Amino acid sequence: MQIFVNTSLNESLRQALKQQLPAGHTVLFKDEWPETEQIAAFQQSQVILGNPPADWLAAAPPLLHYWQLDSAGFERYKHLHLPNVTICNLADYFSVPCAETIVAGILAFYRGLDELTLLKNEKRWVGGPIRFRLNLLTGKRVVVLGSGSIGQSVKKMLSGFDCTIRMVARSHPSADIHSPEELLDVLPATDLVINCLPGAAKGYFTAQMIEALPVTAVFANVGRGSTVDEAALILALQEKRLAGAVLDVTEVEPLPADNPLWNMPNVILTQHTGGGQASEDEGKVAFFVKNFQRFLKKQPLENQIDLSRGY
Repeated sequence: MQIFVNTSLNESLRQALKQQLPAGHTVLFKDEWPETEQIAAFQQSQVILGNPPADWLAAAPPLLHYWQLDSAGFERYKHLHLPNVTICNLADYFSVPCAETIVAGILAFYRGLDELTLLKNEKRWVGGPIRFRLNLLTGKRVVVLGSGSIGQSVKKMLSGFDCTIRMVARSHPSADIHSPEELLDVLPATDLVINCLPGAAKGYFTAQMIEALPVTAVFANVGRGSTVDEAALILALQEKRLAGAVLDVTEVEPLPADNPLWNMPNVILTQHTGGGQASEDEGKVAFFVKNFQRFLKKQPLENQIDLSRGY
């Protein structure tokens, strides 16, 4: 098969990919081809690794059988009709780093680490007064929006803090809350909401839900910025109807310079770095090789998705 690699890899990883694949496959790396020839090479490939421009797939490549995304999200492709193509994403691969980032951000917020870091830069010792403003993650009443792999990783990490955790999903067997109406009922008694929803749940966390939270609550988002009413969130933060927010994602990225979130002392921004780690590209290659071998052997695949359903 001809494999078109849209993902940018260094020379070491390119060689590693070639060596790990079964014999008889040809690997084409996008950035080794002139721009004028890239689409033609792509159209003649049976396998794709990475996230090509959506318009390249407007007309399904006639030979395409298998597509491995190198991301968890795939909102830009949800309108595509590729009925004969097996598609997988990397949701499970990114779940642990995403969970660690959002839990770390929440801990930083509760324990004042963001404020203390700024004081360090100013070489200014405040100490005592800050102690009595700090909060604990331990024992918090938490609602996790989304019961997929990221939500499950968040739940696992929070279990060590003796939190009371409720999961939200339409039909996932591990979920406790299955509808917006049920969610609205529990929000007034919730300390922390952690959003892990994919882009398919656009606008799920509404202004009404934000208003239902107590003033001591914190909202955290490691899902997609489009899944929350960001204007309502900003207003609630400005009016001190929420204690704060920890945001790995925002509605527009990069976050515009004039967005009020930049200047809010009760907001931590982690700039959509949640899924990152030093060995990220090595892991992508290893995941692709493993899943592609499963595909060739007609074995169950990891992270197979349905574009039309959004998951």
